[in-house]
Amino acid sequence: MSRPIPESELGLILGVMGRFPDGAGIEEIESALALDLPRRTLQRRLAGLVADGRLRMVGQRRGARYFSGGATVSSVATDALLDTGIPLSPEGRAVALAVMRPLSARQPVGYNRAFLDDYRPNVSRYLPESLCAELRGLGQGATDEMPAGTYARQILSRLLIDLSWNSSRLEGNTYSLLETERLLSMGEAASGKDALEAQMILNHKRAIKFLVEPAAEIGCNRYTLLNLHALLADNLLADPTAGGRLRGIAVGVAGTVFHPLEGPQRIAECFQQMLDTTAAIADPFEQAFFMMVHLPYLQTFEDVNKRVSRLAANIPLIRHNLCPLSFVDVDQQTYIHAVLGIYELNRIELLRDVFVWAYRRSSARYSAVRQSLGEPDPFRLRYRQLLAETVAHVVRSGMDKAQAVAYIRARSNEVDTPDRARFVEVAETEAMSLHEGNIARYHLRPSEYAAWRVVWK
Repeated sequence: MSRPIPESELGLILGVMGRFPDGAGIEEIESALALDLPRRTLQRRLAGLVADGRLRMVGQRRGARYFSGGATVSSVATDALLDTGIPLSPEGRAVALAVMRPLSARQPVGYNRAFLDDYRPNVSRYLPESLCAELRGLGQGATDEMPAGTYARQILSRLLIDLSWNSSRLEGNTYSLLETERLLSMGEAASGKDALEAQMILNHKRAIKFLVEPAAEIGCNRYTLLNLHALLADNLLADPTAGGRLRGIAVGVAGTVFHPLEGPQRIAECFQQMLDTTAAIADPFEQAFFMMVHLPYLQTFEDVNKRVSRLAANIPLIRHNLCPLSFVDVDQQTYIHAVLGIYELNRIELLRDVFVWAYRRSSARYSAVRQSLGEPDPFRLRYRQLLAETVAHVVRSGMDKAQAVAYIRARSNEVDTPDRARFVEVAETEAMSLHEGNIARYHLRPSEYAAWRVVWK
């Protein structure tokens, strides 16, 4: 369990923020602070203050700007926060704007049992039938006649890295894609990182294998979800006996006015009702999305609820041999706003926008369904030359994975600040995807590639 953060330390950060009525980037905050904090520690402190509603964040990752909790964020800044690459429906945008208001302007609410009671399987729908048909067309990779989990097993090595990294990243984990690959394939933790971050990623690996390898045995049932939680929560909870057990205590959720349901008996009743409802839903995409909505809303477990919901959403997809959902490129802040929309408003539109966009991205990644993305990725077009030069230099210099991580991060300083995190992800993905059949794209000779592979492995 991590040590409590001294309130005096947080007070100094909040005091410094008073000097920046128009907001500040992390470099400005770092320079103004009379504290000798490592950059990653400061990032975690700022993220905690944002989650508690004491600061507000506009933008994402390295391009983020922080504002004092009472500061009014301009419409331009609001538009920047919403412009994350995920196209939002008018309804989804309205949800985002509602939960972006200061905590003091949002109405406290409790768990609404009617939100669950009013749903009728195969009558009520969160996802229109036409949308489910489109997603099935994109994600179809193996027939239902083949053993459950065939599609997921075919791409398991890639899925383990992508889903472990993206799901952990949505929780604030700071491992890069390459650092995640090294941890999962070689057991090497990244230097300077919190041990809890490595534990989180390793737990994802075990949980994903639990869903994929015995795919015929899993389902939207008590056994699967409790054991999924136990695997994801291993060595991360203050109470080690809480893994795989329904919540028996009252909990609060930082950064929201939502107060979860209390009382072990009522939690158990709602959990069973949610399972029965999910199991009765015929469409696998509606099943997947229903669990993404209701698992975290119930706050079924003491912690790790959102992680469980993201992996549980893959259960019906795996069982029906559909492309898994790995949350590729999903912006953390948009996802958080979407979940807050469920908690505070019982509005599913923003989370639906995220789910659908993420599934299209995952399908394109694993099924090579290029039309799901429409035109070529403008980001890769914009930085095509720099990406090619970066990957080629990694190979020609004979870099191992740790050296490549540092070099790619250094090259990311050459792109626009809001694009740096995405540049790192794309460059790392391209380096990991190199093989003898695509090295000409980077003007590499077979001898250069062969020499580099010895070091890379």
